[in-house]
Amino acid sequence: MGIEVTGKLHLIYDTKQVTERFQKREFVVEMLDNPKYPQMVLFQLTGNRCDQLDQVQVGQTVRIDFSLRGREWKSPKGEVKYFNSLDAWSVEPLSLGRGGDEPPPPDDEPPPIDDAGPDLDDLPF
Repeated sequence: MGIEVTGKLHLIYDTKQVTERFQKREFVVEMLDNPKYPQMVLFQLTGNRCDQLDQVQVGQTVRIDFSLRGREWKSPKGEVKYFNSLDAWSVEPLSLGRGGDEPPPPDDEPPPIDDAGPDLDDLPF
């Protein structure tokens, strides 16, 4: 299942070598969909994808393609627990064309009003 989100890169952790053949790198993104109630979401990259975070910086707005993963774990006592992870496939910096990494306005805000009015434009028609 592929999911795409946009957010502001909040924190990047170092790469951890979990086993001889497996490494992971976690990072935190502040979701931009509701500035009144910011959500800090933990994602992870694995394997050779860990290097993608070397191309971005904390504070940048990024687009993340990821999969929602889950697993069951049974303790030695027989207790069953469930764990979720957000496995990122790609992390790309966004260029929003407004002079920086400023997030786009939320969908519920009206567009800015042009105070010049229709009589002051320089269109020939």
